This record gives sequence, structure tokens and C-alpha cells, in this order.
Amino acid sequence: MAKIKKVPKHLAIIMDGNGRWATRRGLPRTFGHKEGIKAIERTIDSCLKHGIKYCTFFAFSTENWKRSKEEIEGIFDLIRTYISKEDNIFLKKHVKLSSIGVLDPFPEDLKSALIDIKEKTKDYDKLEIIFALNYGGRDDIVRAVNKLIDNGYKKVEEGDILSSLDTCSLPEPDFIVRTSGENRISNFLLFQMAYSELYFPKVLWPDFNERHFVKALMVYQKRKRRFGGLS
Repeated sequence: MAKIKKVPKHLAIIMDGNGRWATRRGLPRTFGHKEGIKAIERTIDSCLKHGIKYCTFFAFSTENWKRSKEEIEGIFDLIRTYISKEDNIFLKKHVKLSSIGVLDPFPEDLKSALIDIKEKTKDYDKLEIIFALNYGGRDDIVRAVNKLIDNGYKKVEEGDILSSLDTCSLPEPDFIVRTSGENRISNFLLFQMAYSELYFPKVLWPDFNERHFVKALMVYQKRKRRFGGLS
């Protein structure tokens, strides 16, 4: 395999296929989400290995509230357990954890666990992992515009909106990967992805591993990013 010479600074991932992975095995959908956690850990290891500085995981969207109560509670339990473990990967490997989205509707203990792990990892600078939780691209834009209105803006520039989005402290995503072969964005980072490279591998998220990660990087380094200009 050719050497990887160029990696995205900010990788964003739509983790799709957990439910299908479980259904194909005759298992409840929550089993797919549990295996998806393992794929997150493998991906964090791959980001550290290849020098990626930021990685955003689309973990729970504003539309995911439409799913069954059982599945939603199962996802919350997994997140709660995962980030509360004393030996969690963030503390063990000195990885910063942050989040985007509106946490208000989440259970209080889950919000507390998120605040706690964010505080414990806030000074780590090797890699920042961002969980998009109760996040939607349209909602992000609407909230940004309302912040500007509240601050007295009568007219806004593109930069004003960018600086008011949940991702204001992050670089815009260079590369967005959606697993499972579905070729859509599903309301993820809509304003931020104006010039992101997109990749839609067919692998289901629970099966995503280092080999798939490297293949994605190989795809990325072949892309010519012109940002509307000429190469």
C-alpha cells in the first residue's frame, strides 16, 4: 500500500449501519450500537497513529428522538457507561473530549458525566474528539443566527455565522466519511462542510477498522482541493 503523505486535520464521521449490523445477526439494534463503541475506540487509535488532530463523531442527531424509547435509552446507557469508566480511552490516552449540540434534553446524570470528562480532559492537545449529541446542522445554523440577533446584529457576514456555530473553536472539516454505503449527509455540519471532501464506504460502522481507516485516508490524499479556484 502506498505511503500516506496527506491526512485531514479535521475528520468527521457519520457512523451509520449499527442497526443493520445487529439485524443481520438476529440481534437487537442496541447490540449494534455496543459494537459501534468498539469502532469508535479503533478510530481514536487510528487518529492518534496517523496524526489527525480533530475527529467529530455524529453520535446522536436531532432526528434520532424519533427512534424507539428502548433504543434511545440504550444509546444513552452506552454513552454514560463508556465515558464514566475509570479506564476510558480519553483519560488513558490523553485525548480531549468535547461535544456539539444541545444537551438540555438529556438525562441529568448523563449531562453530569459529560461535563466531568470534558473537564478532566480539557488540557489534552494530542487529539480532540468531538461527539455531536442532539445535533442537527439546520438547528446549529438557526441557533447561530438567533445568537447574532440577540446580540443586536442587523446584517451578518459569513464569518459572523461561522463564529456563532457550535464548531466555532474548531477548523472546518476537511474530510467527511459516512459508513454503510448511504450517500447522504443527514443534516450533519451543513454550513461547515462547504468544501469538505466526502467519502461513502459500504462497510457498516461496527466493522470499521484500521484497514478501512487507511483506505479512507488513501482516498483523501488523492483528492485535489481547489476551494473554488484552479489547481
